[in-house]
Amino acid sequence: MGEVSIEVALRDGRGKQSNRKLRAAGRIPAVVYGHGNDPVALSLDPVQLERKIRASHAGMNTLFDLTGEGSVSGRTVLVKSLQREPVRGGLVHADLYEISVSENLQVSVPIHLAGEAAGVVMGGVIEHVLRELEISCLPGSIPDEFVADVSSLEVGDSLHVSDLALPQGVELVTDAALSVVSVILPRATETQEAEETQEETAEGAEADEKPEEGAAD
Repeated sequence: MGEVSIEVALRDGRGKQSNRKLRAAGRIPAVVYGHGNDPVALSLDPVQLERKIRASHAGMNTLFDLTGEGSVSGRTVLVKSLQREPVRGGLVHADLYEISVSENLQVSVPIHLAGEAAGVVMGGVIEHVLRELEISCLPGSIPDEFVADVSSLEVGDSLHVSDLALPQGVELVTDAALSVVSVILPRATETQEAEETQEETAEGAEADEKPEEGAAD
């Protein structure tokens, strides 16, 4: 069922010392859970995992078939989360979620922008607010991405989640009213206009306070 395979091994040891030995051997600890099964401690090659995620059109939503020893071999999983070193960013742990091909699952799918907004030609700037869409569907129906066409957007216009087309069999989890992308005025222009308005207001107030010529003291 999976698009690619990843080799795993059962892991007996626990704790920092065991994890250090794993990483010294070029592997990291991982766990597979879900689909009513007890969690199983594993180890895997982080370089291989990252390389296959980058090479896959589905990215983090890639379906992996586990290979190797033990009862987990043959299970199909999604990479639920990856933990990284805070400084170097290297992988230190992976959570793998077992799936069933006949059951819906909830995933996040990236939103990419397409086209050149009409408002940008007029001096506006794109503000991409929402970058992922939460959906529910069968594993084989997960889209690679959602595309938001911004071509028709003028300054002040927005595209919302409800404007995005969903493939058949895909259910929306994200709030449909949320804004995905807007075309706004550059902040420098907004600030300048606000300052000019304040100056005009101040000048008007000064003129109102100034006594008319010839008025008695």
